[in-house]
Formats: sequence, C-alpha cells, structure tokens
Amino acid sequence: MKQLIFDVCVIGCGPAGFSAAMRSYDFGNHVCIVEGNQIGGAGIMDGALTSKTMWELSSNYAVAKRTDRGYIASRLTVDYTKVRDTVFEAAMDKRYQMLSQIETFSKKENSTKSITLIKGWAKFNKDKSVIVAQHDGTFVKITANNFIIATGSHPRKHPTLPIDGKKIITSDHILNMKKFPKRILIIGAGIVGCEFATIFANFGKTKVHLLDSQPRVIPFEDDDVSDYVDKRLSTIGVNIHHQASLREVRDEKTHLDVVLDYKDGHTKVIVVDTILVSIGRVPTVKKLGLENIGVDINERGTLNVDSNCKVSDNIYAVGDISGNVALVNIAEMEGRFAAKAIESKIGFPLRYRNISTIMFFNPEIATIGLNEKECQEQKIAYKVVFYKHSLISRAIAMRETDGFFKLIVTNEENPKVLGMRAAGLQAAASIMYIATVMDHKHNLKEILKTVHPHPSMTEGIQECLRTLVGKPILKPEAFPNHIKFKVWNP
Repeated sequence: MKQLIFDVCVIGCGPAGFSAAMRSYDFGNHVCIVEGNQIGGAGIMDGALTSKTMWELSSNYAVAKRTDRGYIASRLTVDYTKVRDTVFEAAMDKRYQMLSQIETFSKKENSTKSITLIKGWAKFNKDKSVIVAQHDGTFVKITANNFIIATGSHPRKHPTLPIDGKKIITSDHILNMKKFPKRILIIGAGIVGCEFATIFANFGKTKVHLLDSQPRVIPFEDDDVSDYVDKRLSTIGVNIHHQASLREVRDEKTHLDVVLDYKDGHTKVIVVDTILVSIGRVPTVKKLGLENIGVDINERGTLNVDSNCKVSDNIYAVGDISGNVALVNIAEMEGRFAAKAIESKIGFPLRYRNISTIMFFNPEIATIGLNEKECQEQKIAYKVVFYKHSLISRAIAMRETDGFFKLIVTNEENPKVLGMRAAGLQAAASIMYIATVMDHKHNLKEILKTVHPHPSMTEGIQECLRTLVGKPILKPEAFPNHIKFKVWNP
C-alpha cells in the first residue's frame, strides 16, 4: 500500500474543507485534501449554489411574466431541462475554479508548501493514520501531523417515507428530474422547504403544497416576519397546510395520494406527482472509522468540539459536523479558524452571535442578530421599529414596495443595535451595513452621522434609526400602517 506523509490532512472538500486547506497552505504546510464525492460538496452541488441558482432563475422568470409595469413579455415559456443545464453550468464554473486553485498549488519539485487532492473515501486507523479507498480500487495510507474533518451533511431521511429518488425525493434529487412536476408536496416548512416552494411557485409550472406542522412557517422568527413569509408564499400560489401531519402516501402509479391529518381533527387527501422531503440535514460521519480513534458521536449526531474546533489531540472538526449553524459562511469561518488553531495563530475567538443570513423566498429576507422573541427570552429591554418599503423612494421607483426593514436596539440613552430583519429589494446588501455597525459596536449617535445616497434602499434604514431616536422625516403618526414603533421592558 502506498504511504504518504503531510503536515495537514483535510477530509472533505466542501466550503469548510476547502477553506481549511487553503488557510493551512498559507501557513507553509504540505496539505492533503481527501474527497470521496464532488469537489465543493453540498456547498456547490445539491445545496447552496445550485438551489440559489434555481432561485435566481425563478425570480427572474417571475419578474418577466409580470404585467403591472407597462410592458408584457409575449409567449414566455420555461423548459426545466434548460433551467437544469444552466444550474449545472453554474456549479461547474465554481467547481473548476476550486480545482484550478488546487492544481495551481499542487506539489512541485523543491516546493516548501503544497496542496494535494486525493479522490476517495477516508477511514481512520487505530494508529490515527487514514486509509483512503480510491476510486480506482486501490488504497493509500495517509499520515499527517494534524487532521481536519469536514465531511459535511446529507438530507435527513423521513421516518416513514422511503426515498426512491423519483417520486419521493430530497434536495439531492432535484437536478435529476426531467421536467417540472405538475404537483408537488414539500414536507417541511423550514428555510429550505420554503425556498423550494418559492422556486417552483415562481416558475408557475407546478401546483405547490407545503406541509407545515406548526401554526406558522419559519416559527423561530418573530410573528410579523413569519406572517409576512406566509402571506408572500400564499400570494405566489403556494398552498400551505398549517398544523398538519402526514398520515399516509398511496402510490397510484400515475400519481400519489397523500392523506393529511390536521390538528383540528379533519383530514384531507391531496394528489401530487412528487414529494420533496425537506426536514433538515444530518452530519456525514458514520464511515469515518471514528471508533478506531476513540471519538464518539453525540446525541445530535455531531462531533464534540472545543472553542478551537478541536475534537481530540491532533484532530479537528469544522462545518456541519461541528454542531454549529449549518451555513456555508459558518463552515468557511470554522475551516479557516481550525487552520489557525493548528498553528497557534488565533487572534480572536469564533463569534456566532452576529452572523448574517439570507432566506431565499419571494422576496429574499436577510437577518442578523437578535429578534424580539430572543430579546424577550433573554430579558433584554429594547426598542424596535418596523418600516415598510412603500415609504422608500428607491423601492417606489423600482415598483417593488412589498418589503420592510425591522431594526431592534437597546432601550437606553444611547442605544446599540441588537439585530435587524430585512425583506425585499437588496436585503442582503442592506444587512451588511448593520453587520458592520454591530461588529464595531457603534451606538446610534455615531451611526446617524452617516449620510446615505439618494435614492437608495438604505435610506429606509436611516429612517429607522431616526425613528428610534424620535427624529424621523416621515412620522409614525402620519403613517401608522407603514411605520410601527414599540418599546419593551422585561
């Protein structure tokens, strides 16, 4: 068996693994990346990039078919196979960027640092080496000073529905479909479920059912945000089955009969062609041979890591398997952090509190920091303003006024920002302004010194800030249905 020695071995080449490998390379190491499936992992295929590419295409299509702007696109059609080809093209673009960089830094004669990619499945030995079963049937033994596990996650199985990849699918099978399903049931009204409901509804070729066991979709957000998402989904044609559970699925060969039981006691049978199971993801750890090195999987199915992403001795874990928030930006942050921890180069600890996220609905929603529910749970006194886009000149000009900014600050003489929710135009870009403010711990007096360009969406944030200190141009008293201001004390 061939044996190779490296400074750092990274298992998995998704966002976490790739970032960890490149940061380790920065420190002058010979780095090995082991990847058994696809370069980029779920961050590219069957996950973040492909689903967001589909969302972008569906959003563009939804705008093109609108008839309220003074122009009409005639004979507008959409072909799923061509949509799928475009999604694949986007994924390949990103994958080959990553592969090009790996090859750029591959080991050359007399090089002091390098990146080596080995395609195959890794399993730990009792001597803390790794045996890789390569795709050509051969094996290679890898010894390294440090290991970083970054094997990501895969869709959670449904407790009663067997996944066949055709009629009953997960996100891994979306790009295997040959055409738009006429009718689809999405099981799970979390972020991913609502995103796919949005995508299929935007294209307008599929009757979309969304199964939600809770009274509201996105239940972890404040009720006004959840209600907004619920209303928008309904507006674009999604049939939401709140407080319902799946009793039975009957395969009738040409279609599926789905029996739903509701909390109030009634039952409904709906007909669909496809069921998309979207009930979360689970870490991919079972085939790593962790038992050989004395590493246990906790009750959540993740690995126990310390504040330095260390599992034990010279073994680190990053990304979805670390048990923290399963997001690409978190995975990349942890991967880079583990590489620094190995070198004892940590400048500041990992921070999870002020992580900005995007939910790709219709329209998109961006979030950062605390919401009202969390403030009340933590007994933090706060002031909050809810400001609709219908008052913002840029939104009015773009004829896209169905959105809002919601800003929460501490209830004190010179408040600091606790969190924000932004829905609609440029939500993701707008949230980064507040993210920077929060990271630098600026108070409202300092923030209000900034003059925003006109017309811009962030003028809405500027008016939120002015409202919070009682100095807005547009007053809540004049626009009670558009501006809502509240103070809460524990």
